Amino acid sequence: MADKNELIFGVRAVIEAIQAGKEIDKVLVKKDIQSDLSKELFAALRGTSIPVQRVPVERINRITRKNHQGVVAFISAITYQKTEDLVPFLFEQGKNPFFVMLDGITDVRNFGAIARTCECAAVDAVIIPATGGASVNADAIKTSAGALHKLPVCREKNLTTTLQFLKDCGYHIIAATEKGDYGYVRGNYDGPVCLVMGAEDRGVSYNNLALCDEWVKIPMWGTIESLNVSVAAGILIYEAMKQRRIGVDEK
Repeated sequence: MADKNELIFGVRAVIEAIQAGKEIDKVLVKKDIQSDLSKELFAALRGTSIPVQRVPVERINRITRKNHQGVVAFISAITYQKTEDLVPFLFEQGKNPFFVMLDGITDVRNFGAIARTCECAAVDAVIIPATGGASVNADAIKTSAGALHKLPVCREKNLTTTLQFLKDCGYHIIAATEKGDYGYVRGNYDGPVCLVMGAEDRGVSYNNLALCDEWVKIPMWGTIESLNVSVAAGILIYEAMKQRRIGVDEK
């Protein structure tokens, strides 16, 4: 049973939360919902990046037995940012930005561990998909050791569109993939960079790989074919920071 402070239930209450600009992690809607008010709900959701899942009413009943009217919204633990707003802000601050994009990573513990590494390495933001990836929940925050309260997280509807935007802004896009052309130490991490990490089972999606300027890999010398994605991310992030800090006095 979810904590009552973490969710809003009822069609009108959820509509009002959306219109008030509350940060919503996702909305669950009963599969066969049909009413004038539900049409108003979908109209309010249109144009937002809030993920919507159509589910059996039994799933909603397991979350709350109160009068939910077939709709439950989960309030996000953080305020998400938009990549298109963050990029010009960082450039205006004179920053040399470094982003990490997570493509299809669904395990919240891996997500939290990567976020912790990003915060420790002073990565400027993590980019996640609105659907098909882990979201910021209590488990992710705990695994991140609180880093998700400090690290900017951008939640985007379409990662491919976001990558194209970054390329248009002068970012160098590097994919971590077992299909890599060469080892990760040969990657060029200077200048504005976005490192793309994919799920352990599927890797970075084809559409996103096609936009990447470099494909790099971590050599495997044992019999297991791949590292845990949070470990792989840590290796790559710190290699990037090592290269980016050449000539900078280390503390």
